[in-house]
Amino acid sequence: MTNNNANELLDLIRILGFNMFDAVLFLDTHPHNQQALEHYKQYQQLMNQATKEYTTYFGPLTSDDVNVTNGWTWGETPWPWEREAN
Repeated sequence: MTNNNANELLDLIRILGFNMFDAVLFLDTHPHNQQALEHYKQYQQLMNQATKEYTTYFGPLTSDDVNVTNGWTWGETPWPWEREAN
């Protein structure tokens, strides 16, 4: 995978995160709205998939994404902002 793919995945993760945050704001005032709950669940699932894919190919985005099976790998790969922009 290339940096282009990393940048595309980061863009997707940002978009999904924005959608989730927007849904959270709505759900804070409409906690029983089933359509909003389904919207949030859908974007949560997409976010988990995108984060897992990014972590698999480019390393963890947060310390929560570290696979500790092989020791503490946080910080061993370049940070997302350290990648060369294409």
